[in-house]
Amino acid sequence: MSRRLLPAVAARADLPSGLLDRLVAIAVAGLGPGGDRAAGRELAWTLCDRSDLGPDRVRALAEADADTAVVLARSGLLSPDDADPAVRPRAALALLEEGSGRPGWARLLAASPDREVRWRLASCPGLPSDVAEVLAADPDPGVAAEFALWTADPAVAARLASHPDAEVRSAAALNEATPPEVLAALVTGEGLPPIRSCPVCRRGEAPAPCEPPARARCSGAHESAVHDILERAARNPATPAAIAAQLAGHPSVLVRCALAERAGLSQEAYARLGADPAPAVRCAVAGNPAVGEPLIRALAARRDDPDLLRALARHPGLPLDVLGEVASAVRIGPVLLPSVLAADPGDLARAAASAPAAVRTLIAERHDLPAPLRDALAGDADAAVAKAAAPHPGLSAEQLRTMVARHGVQVCARVAANPRAPADLLEELARLDPPVRRALRAIALHPNATLPALLVCLEDPRARGDAAAHPALPAAVVAGLLDSPHAEVAEAAAGHAALPAAVVERLVAQAERAGPDVAPGTGAAAAPSLPRPGCR
Repeated sequence: MSRRLLPAVAARADLPSGLLDRLVAIAVAGLGPGGDRAAGRELAWTLCDRSDLGPDRVRALAEADADTAVVLARSGLLSPDDADPAVRPRAALALLEEGSGRPGWARLLAASPDREVRWRLASCPGLPSDVAEVLAADPDPGVAAEFALWTADPAVAARLASHPDAEVRSAAALNEATPPEVLAALVTGEGLPPIRSCPVCRRGEAPAPCEPPARARCSGAHESAVHDILERAARNPATPAAIAAQLAGHPSVLVRCALAERAGLSQEAYARLGADPAPAVRCAVAGNPAVGEPLIRALAARRDDPDLLRALARHPGLPLDVLGEVASAVRIGPVLLPSVLAADPGDLARAAASAPAAVRTLIAERHDLPAPLRDALAGDADAAVAKAAAPHPGLSAEQLRTMVARHGVQVCARVAANPRAPADLLEELARLDPPVRRALRAIALHPNATLPALLVCLEDPRARGDAAAHPALPAAVVAGLLDSPHAEVAEAAAGHAALPAAVVERLVAQAERAGPDVAPGTGAAAAPSLPRPGCR
């Protein structure tokens, strides 16, 4: 039990230096032979978030595990002196990605026989020009494609756009540094040499960092790869609008969706896409901030297309009168819409005075409203409107009580989320029978929650983890939660500021006595690998 609580202990801000040394030693032992590497890595990665590790502890963790060395590099804790690319190439790459590596490393890594090393290097910023040339000419198309995706040099991007492999051209099509005239050529195919290979053609080779999807096909014309080029060029804002608009009639929904999401097209082009037979394309147009008011009003008249109307509701330029039409036609849900957030409070007050409840509810989701409008919405006879207004920080305790008395359980959760909800009201809401579970989750997070309310929250499956971390819990209660059968409760208790130092010391000592081995099923899940932006 104590071992699985160590990451929570490692995240404590009050760890003395000696205890921190012992946690590092436990993590290193877990990462070594005979240890549970998943549990050791979880502890090590939690320690990597600390700012007080110091060079010696950082070095010990980096030497124990290559993945942990990468995390330390990306967090800015690993010194270049401890990231020799010949010994720790991935850590050196991470430092280069963060812009803190040494230029000479790039030359060494560019000559690596490991294609993944070269592929990762290709996305690093500020590479020397000679290294850039080497990567652009890499014999592995995946490496050249990664470089084509990230290079900021228009001349290099233009050269890679005519690469014989479609994967490289597709990467150049997405890069905004690629010159507009070259992007136009990628769409039309004019002036470019023929494609000679694509990822599907090369599927029989050794696996690349990003494999093509199983559905990708090539009958000799590289169909899937050419499709990807067009989709990426349509999405790229640097592609000339007039050229991109030619794709409005393309048979692929994905290409038309990419076009519908981009800025810079004419309103006529957006209107054509807004009438597209594919719902996904119409919705992409409806949510595009580049669509002007005349087309917004025309789209709002499509009462037979609820998905389009829901997308249109989130348009930042939606006029309030059109919002009223849309909200009356489809259910939008409890969300603060961009158009409501951007509206003048006076316009909102006028709209709320005559709008249906659905629109008043959307206006009430904005919680910086002037007091008269706020109070009117909080006192609304419609429960949905009052519920939306309930978290407004300007409401008084009496207004919150009145709201609960009038609307009951419908508003309890949002009332409990109000930062000014008093402690006695939170206790009353916690004791409701049957319990309002969403209210319990809000109470567990509320700074005004008291011990009686939190004890109720500790019994709720969704609220107990937050309740166990609440600062209002006394030390004796926190210590008792360490033995909880629920992992989230015990872990929150282990990291709680009220936990006595002697108990923290005992948890670490128990883990030390248990040794590096962990029984099956008690270790943490394997730490996830960090995502690579090149796989798009």
